[in-house]
Amino acid sequence: MRDYKLVVLGAGGVGKSCLTVQFVQGVYLDTYDPTIEDSYRKTIEIDNKMISLEILDTAGVAQFTAMRELYIKSGMGFLLVYSVTDRQSLQELMDLREQVLRIKDMDRVPMVLVGNKADLTEERAISVEEGIEVSSNWGKVPFYETSALLRSNVDEVFIDLVRQIIRNELEAVSAPATPKAQTKSEAPVQDRSAGQSKNVPSAAKAKQQPAKAAATRSRNPPSTETKKKSKKRGPCRIL
Repeated sequence: MRDYKLVVLGAGGVGKSCLTVQFVQGVYLDTYDPTIEDSYRKTIEIDNKMISLEILDTAGVAQFTAMRELYIKSGMGFLLVYSVTDRQSLQELMDLREQVLRIKDMDRVPMVLVGNKADLTEERAISVEEGIEVSSNWGKVPFYETSALLRSNVDEVFIDLVRQIIRNELEAVSAPATPKAQTKSEAPVQDRSAGQSKNVPSAAKAKQQPAKAAATRSRNPPSTETKKKSKKRGPCRIL
């Protein structure tokens, strides 16, 4: 059984704990108690595989940012939660996402964008279209609107996140090996006159050497002794 660590991030009061407890225990928390750190465990079957989840419900207040960095370092996937009734909570997610990418040192990290409290229609301040736009700007990360009260899309956001982690693991295993380093025999020969590297085949070098020798012979004129000997020779007599 594989173990996966998920981290729930977002501003204070957006319903992170309500989502997590509803997913793990099937209970709705109707009172607000600011969280410092809560950890939950749940075993779930996803795509015919038994998965053990550790879910970290993090603090949404600024004074616990140092602890948040530790959660991000150890986390494998992230739920970024805002409230559809609070525009500022969506703005805070922009900085949280950048913090996740910086700490993980990756361009893409398993992540789900969650607009919670979708049941509060009369208090809504952020439209569905705005959530979709943010998702697109983030590289089309999965986006859901949820209601912890009605248990709407609660299971889906966690399952989607786990599937992203599994997919990343499979892609890492099937990734092609890096090409081996160039050997000495294949190393480029430096052409100093042009200041560029050129691969000169050894066979071409061998052909160039006889040509140079022939050119040298053609430039050397015959000696004077050879000329004199040719002049002393008389005509041949026929007997």
